[in-house]
Amino acid sequence: MNTGKVDVLLGLQWGDEGKGKVVDVLTPKYDVIARFQGGPNAGHTLEFEGQKYVLRSIPSGIFQGGKVNIIGNGVVLAPDLFMDEAKALEASGHDLHSRLHISKKAHLIMPTHRVLDAAYEAQKGKNKVGTTGKGIGPTYTDKVSRNGLRVGDILDNFPEKYAKAKARHEAILKSLNFDYDITEVEKKWLEGVEYLRQFPIVDSEHEINNILKSGKSVLCEGAQGTMLDVDFGSYPFVTSSNTICAGACTGLGIGPNKIGEVYGIMKAYCTRVGAGPFPTELFDETGKLIRDLGHEYGAVTGRERRCGWIDLVALRYSIMVNGVTQLIMMKSDVLDGFDTIKACTAYKVNGIETRDFPYNIEEGIEPVYETLPGWKTDMTKFTSEDQFPKPFKDYIAFLEAQLETPIKIVSIGPDRAQTIVRK
Repeated sequence: MNTGKVDVLLGLQWGDEGKGKVVDVLTPKYDVIARFQGGPNAGHTLEFEGQKYVLRSIPSGIFQGGKVNIIGNGVVLAPDLFMDEAKALEASGHDLHSRLHISKKAHLIMPTHRVLDAAYEAQKGKNKVGTTGKGIGPTYTDKVSRNGLRVGDILDNFPEKYAKAKARHEAILKSLNFDYDITEVEKKWLEGVEYLRQFPIVDSEHEINNILKSGKSVLCEGAQGTMLDVDFGSYPFVTSSNTICAGACTGLGIGPNKIGEVYGIMKAYCTRVGAGPFPTELFDETGKLIRDLGHEYGAVTGRERRCGWIDLVALRYSIMVNGVTQLIMMKSDVLDGFDTIKACTAYKVNGIETRDFPYNIEEGIEPVYETLPGWKTDMTKFTSEDQFPKPFKDYIAFLEAQLETPIKIVSIGPDRAQTIVRK
């Protein structure tokens, strides 16, 4: 039987690695693009033909050649935010209604989920996780506690189901003595539910497996990053879903034997948004310079990203748990002007050196750095790897040796065209 292939593309750091741009670049090679986890806390930025787009829930393959894009069962969806995002894309000339399919089993983010998100963060005080406030965590909590509302529910007796779920949240909020008013938000949210009905609402696990049976190919698009995975990330400062490759199986309903290439995306340095440990974080002028040169501000929240040198201990761990077959390095151009560049090759944990990622990285971690020469060259207009300066080629070779995985694609700017596929 001629079965198609499933390749997975995901972030290897703390999110914001540039997944959207690479999905857009790779889309012509695939028949279908599918998102498998996360929600509108994602912010995938794409730039081409003088336009800039930020996608939150819609897969990043939506711009290329009429390909089918699927929002899988592992995603949590906010109907009002989805409506805003889809209408903005349609206004810019991109027809979505025929080629954007939504899983019946994707869970809905309710207005009261956002209120719960704020209430729980307020309770934690100085120990807050630093969520985006979009209601993602409470929605996944309802999912695993078997109290969730799903996209498929809007097709059958929805008002009763919604009222029951809302009443349950209201009882929790009352017990927390948390004041709120969702009148306007709820009105728009219900408009979003009606808007959702205009799209194909499908049994996505059947659809994807039938696509594979017909010999077609699927690219699975991850959101956030491996170090935010609820099981393997820097817990509890993580997201509420499995961001790793295994999440593509559970988030779309595909067997692990169907997975082929696993593209791991990383920046040439490292960033993190919100609270949580970050061993290679820079608090000096270098960190500020990286932030400014890299425009390191959240695509959805606008929050400043914390910046630091590349962390090879965390990357080796991410490559291991994902089974990464090839690496994609983003934002290499941000480091174009540096005299020297550092890379963390090991940690000292309470004075003992290790190359393994430890259970707890919140305290007692000292990064061990190797210093490499910078390339001091503006690479943003390069069109071939033959133009790369020798120090940059040496940096790539150093990373490949440390990570034992080939770097196949190098990004040298935000535009679709500023992408170099290595031989």
